[in-house]
This record gives sequence, structure tokens and C-alpha cells, in this order.
Amino acid sequence: MPNSTTEDSVAVPLLPSLRRATNSTSQVAIVGANICPIESLDYEIAENDFFKQDWRGRSKVEIFQYVFMKWLLCFCIGIIVSLIGFANNLAVENLAGVKFVVTSNMMIAGRFGMGFVVFSVTNLVLTLFASVITAFVAPAAAGSGIPEVKAYLNGVDAPEIFSLRTLVVKIIGNISAVSASLLIGKAGPMVHTGACVASILGQGGSKRYRLTWRWLRFFKNDRDRRDLVTCGSAAGIAASFRAPVGGVLFALEEMSSWWRSALLWRIFFSTAVVAIVLRALIDVCLSGKCGLFGKGGLIMFDVYSENASYHLGDVLPVLLLGVVGGILGSLYNFLLDKVLRAYNFIYEKGVTWKILLACAISIFTSCLLFGLPFLASCQPCPADALEECPTIGRSGKFKKYQCPPGHYNDLASLIFNTNDDAIKNLFSKNTDFEFHYFSVLVFFVTCFFLSIFSYGIVAPAGLFVPVIVTGASYGRFVGMLLGSNSNLNHGLFAVLGAASFLGGTMRMTVSTCVILLELTNNLLLLPMMMVVLLISKTVADGFNANIYNLIMKLKGFPYLYSHAEPYMRQLLVGDVVTGPLQFFNGIEKVETIVHVLKTTNHNGFPVVDGPPLAAAPVLCGLILRAHILTLLKKRVFMSSPVACDSNTLAQFKAEEFAKKGSGRGDRIEDVELSEEELNMYLDLHPFSNASPYTVVETMSLAKALILFREVGIRHLLVIPKTSNRPPVVGILTRHDFMPEHVLGLHPSQSRSRWKRLRIQLPFLS
Repeated sequence: MPNSTTEDSVAVPLLPSLRRATNSTSQVAIVGANICPIESLDYEIAENDFFKQDWRGRSKVEIFQYVFMKWLLCFCIGIIVSLIGFANNLAVENLAGVKFVVTSNMMIAGRFGMGFVVFSVTNLVLTLFASVITAFVAPAAAGSGIPEVKAYLNGVDAPEIFSLRTLVVKIIGNISAVSASLLIGKAGPMVHTGACVASILGQGGSKRYRLTWRWLRFFKNDRDRRDLVTCGSAAGIAASFRAPVGGVLFALEEMSSWWRSALLWRIFFSTAVVAIVLRALIDVCLSGKCGLFGKGGLIMFDVYSENASYHLGDVLPVLLLGVVGGILGSLYNFLLDKVLRAYNFIYEKGVTWKILLACAISIFTSCLLFGLPFLASCQPCPADALEECPTIGRSGKFKKYQCPPGHYNDLASLIFNTNDDAIKNLFSKNTDFEFHYFSVLVFFVTCFFLSIFSYGIVAPAGLFVPVIVTGASYGRFVGMLLGSNSNLNHGLFAVLGAASFLGGTMRMTVSTCVILLELTNNLLLLPMMMVVLLISKTVADGFNANIYNLIMKLKGFPYLYSHAEPYMRQLLVGDVVTGPLQFFNGIEKVETIVHVLKTTNHNGFPVVDGPPLAAAPVLCGLILRAHILTLLKKRVFMSSPVACDSNTLAQFKAEEFAKKGSGRGDRIEDVELSEEELNMYLDLHPFSNASPYTVVETMSLAKALILFREVGIRHLLVIPKTSNRPPVVGILTRHDFMPEHVLGLHPSQSRSRWKRLRIQLPFLS
């Protein structure tokens, strides 16, 4: 009986080393830093006899507990993520601050060589620590984590991406890597951190470490866990930038593939909790109780609060800023994609090479950060400076570096600093004459390339902050070139430059706009920022996709986009199903079930009734592999092929069919049955989904894709158009919609000129 149920052949990572691989029954993708098996999530509710009996038995108290626990978990997510975000900033500012203070003191004493040794060795040790714990303890913690979380919310699951071990390494590794002066950010890892916190709470803790809570049993399913992970990702952005509304919009625009109004309220509640907790912690730090962490850190200050005034003549420079930002952003994405592919060749040689590459990047970065400021000339301190000049022993805009008393090094104020302080200096008002052309240009070029080479190392690393730093330096340089020809000061140009570069790389408009407005505390920038974001995104879309989509494709995640490719409208679902189809009878022999489970990797099986239960073969439903394994472990067998009674259902509890956590699930190899049990029978009717989603084999593949994605299903049954054929033609899974699979089956459906234009210009969708 022909068809496809090869759920497990979702995609092959589109890396150069794996292009030769063909679609098989093993789903793999690069999760963090390692190649791991992946599988699809199932958001469909199984409507069967057991499900109905379970919900009929629910009392009003249990339903109230379920609703109350949803809100309580959102509150807990907000509290925990805000505390982690605060601790992250606190640790980075103090670790990096002590390093910069010690190095600066040595330079003031004229011990430049010893200062470089201390600076570079400290950075190397911190980088080595971050890469070692990531490579050996939790490889899934490498990178920003946003592609993994985004793929999960699209329906792709991978082992260990939300485990407690990954959470701990993500936090500690990111603190260490950022403190090592690598040009990486904290925002992406905070999104992954928030998702980990939400997932661990939703699955009732971690069984591996004996941290479980039975009262969270309601949320052990993909649907509720998806909502919690969405809340966690929004809370992560809110904690990174103290931008609660920006966090909500980020989850809506960039992360989530499914959205509901009820989810909106809960996400807003979580981010509001984050904002309140951070505000309280800020008051503590303003009293000087946080060491070197005072007003530093992105979440700790309003970078720009002056009323902005601009005129019609300022629109043209802003338009130019958006166009160039879009071109630079697409170039950034292109180069990052090539660098990550090159890194993959190195990583194939083993873990040692991953760590060596991270150490090499650290040494190279230390040499640049320490050596480049010597190229800049010393500037006399401005007479009207609002802070001490030169800055000694703390962060500020007037780094003394190698300069004589009364002078400062403007390039050192940008490059020999934390990323957060560099952004603050670039965005700051009344600083039009404090930074010079050469210094800003060198800083822009350094940030542009260092952030590209630093992202791919085996350590928790984000892209958000490096892109903001690079865009801010680009925008400030444009403002300096325009000079008196524009009414906007250089700080405003830096903000708009950051917006244009974010639009050119990440292609987010609404969320980026709101995050930057919350960051700068200036609503008067809204019109200009909207214009520059729309233009930069439009220009960049003409060259390539956004950075996270490129990384997901590179990693091999089978992500389903909201639009279908034009060639899919020329194909029917019957054209892409492949065989053989495996199905079970409604009352099946245990030996047959065990044989099928051992010889296939399919996760869903149609249940078909034939004579004598039905006059002709008829589709009864769909049963999941996990549910079959639960039935086998429970051993609810019958000696003859007859339907089970109500007493059989009474032996089960709903928790037994709940989705397992991030650890390894049940396997057929773990089920040991005697010869007598193998010759018995199992009634699958009460546990099969009696109303699975089905499509006729003559439906277009494009239409089936929209249904598959919007509903969030894992298996889509294909039924025949005529009644004289078997009741099921095949099963469509995520793999069947992947372009690599479809075009592999139908090479004649070559990518037309229109399709290439469609890929390059997603706004036409």
C-alpha cells in the first residue's frame, strides 16, 4: 500500500559536509554545537474514548486549578527570568569591570606589556572556560539559542535544548564569554534561558536531578509547553533590554508560529513582572550596593532622553541611512553564513578543534582591542564635560589609556569597554565633538567583522547586541559626515543606524522599533525609526533571508514558513507521499505491533478496521507510538481478538499518556514481553485519535501545507478520492513539505525565476 509515513526523515542539515546525504529515516540537525536527532511536536488533541472519559471526570476545582496554574507559571517565569537577567548583567559588569580597571591601572603606571598580558590571559581563560563547559557539558547551549527556540515553536523538538544542564551552562557560559570581551551579546542567550526556565517549569521540573513537582502535571503536553516557552522567550528579551512591550512583540513577530489572544495576555503579564522586578533591583544598585555595576548594562539606563527635533530636510539622510543599512545588513548575513559553514568543516575534526578555534578568536580579539586604540591620537578633555575627564577606574566616555593628563583616547572609550558601555557612549547626547572620524570608522569595521567571527564559537553567544553596536557606530559615522547639514545630532544618528542595521540583518520591524524606543525613552523618534526600519528591511529582503532563518537552514531545522512556494501549487499531495504505509488493525496481535515498532521509526500509525468488525476496510483513527508503548508497558492484553471493556480504561491515568520531558522517552527495546504475551491481542480503539485531520489525495500540496502549519499537526492522513481503494493512501509529515524532499521527487519542478524572486523578496508573500 503506497505512501509516506517517514516522519523521521524531516531534513538533512544544509551544511556543505552533509549535502551528499539523502533523505532517510533519520532526522538530524545541528543543535547548539552538535548534530542531534530531532522530531516533530504534536499540538493536536487526541479525541478518543479515554480522552473523553478523562475530561468528563474533571471537577470544577481541577479546571480552576489548571487555569490558575497557567497564570502562576507565567508569574514564576517573569520572576525567575528577571533575576537571571539581573544576575547576568551584574556578573558581566563586575568581571569585565575588574579586568578593565586592573589593566588600566597598569597602563597608567606605564606597564603596557604587563597590561596586555593580564588583559589577554584573562580573556583567554574566560573564553576557555566557556567553551569547555559548553563542548563537554551541554553542547546544546552553544550559540544564541534563538534558532532552536524558534524551530521548537514551529513544531521541531530536539534533545537537551531545554534541559536543566543546558540552562545552567547557558547562563554561566554566556557570562564568561561576554566578560572575555568577545563581541557577542546576552540577548539571544537570555531568550534561550527564558525558554529553558518555562519548559522546565511546564514539565514539572527535572526527573534526572530529582526536582519534580506533581502539581504541574496539567502541562505535560506540547500545546501548553509551547505557550510557556513563548512566554519565556518574550521574558528573555524583556529582561535583556528592560523592554516589556518589545518582548511581547518580539515573541509575536519573530518567534511564534501560532498566536492566540489568551496567549497575548499571559505573555504581557510575564514581561510586566520582569519590568517591575528589574525596576526594584535597579533601585538597589543605584545605592551603590552592586560593586562596579551601577548605571552600566543595557537594562540599567535610559540612553537618550532629550527631545528630538527634526525637519523635512532630515528625511533624505534617514532614507539613505536605511538603504545603506539594508545593504550592510544583507552583506553581514551573507558573510556570517559563509563563516559558519567554514567553521563546520573545522568542527568535524573534533571537540579539541572547537575549543582551539574559540581560543584563537579570543587571542585575536584581545590583540585588536588592546592594540587599535594606540592608532588614535589623544584628544584634550572638553571644558564642558559632564563627567570626570579622563575616566580612571570606571566606565565612561573619556578613557585615559596611554594619553597624558588632561587628555583622553576616544577610540579606547569605545573599543576598550563593555558592549553595553560602548552603546551608551554612541547613543549619548551632546557628544558631537567627542568622537572623531577615524575612531568611529575603525570601531565600525572592527565590530562588523569581529562579531561575525565570534558568533560561531562553541560558547553561548548572541547577535542582538553586536548588531546594535555595529549599527550605532555606522549611524554615528554617517551623522559625522553630514555634520551641520542635518538637524539631528550624532547620538540620534547612532540610534537610527542601530535600527537600520537591525532591520537589515534580523528583518524585524515592529518589535525592533518598540525595543529601541523603550531603550532610548524617546517617542519622538518613532516616525524616523519606522521609516528607516521599513526601508532597510525592504532593501535587505532583495538579497537574502533574515539571519535567524539562514542559521536555521544551515543547522538543518525543517522550518515551515507561512507561505507555500509557487511550485507546490502545481503538485498534489498524492505526488509526494512515499511508501510503504504501516498501519494497525483496530484489534491487533501484540507480536505484530512489536515487530512494526522495532522495524520502523514512524511515530504515528493509522488504525483500520476490516472484516469481521466492518464490511469493508474503514479508517478508525490514528495512534501514536508513545501511546502504544504505554499500552505495552501496562500489558492490557486480551487472549482473544475482542473489544476491551470499561474496566480496561479504568486502569489508566491521564498522566501516563502525558508528554515526557526533555529526557529520553520510552523505547520499544525497553519493553520485555514473554512468548505468551506476544500471542495475545491489544484493542487500540479506545486510545486512537478518532478524528485525525485528513485530506483528499487530489488536494494541492500548497493548500495542505497551510493546513498542516496553521493547525500545528504532526501527521496528516491522505485518503483516496474513490471508495474502491484502501481507506488510507498515506501520511503527510513535516518532511514531505520540505523543498529538498519535494524537488528530489520531482526534479522537473525546477526553481523558476519567479520562485527565486519569491525567496529573495519575502514581502511579496
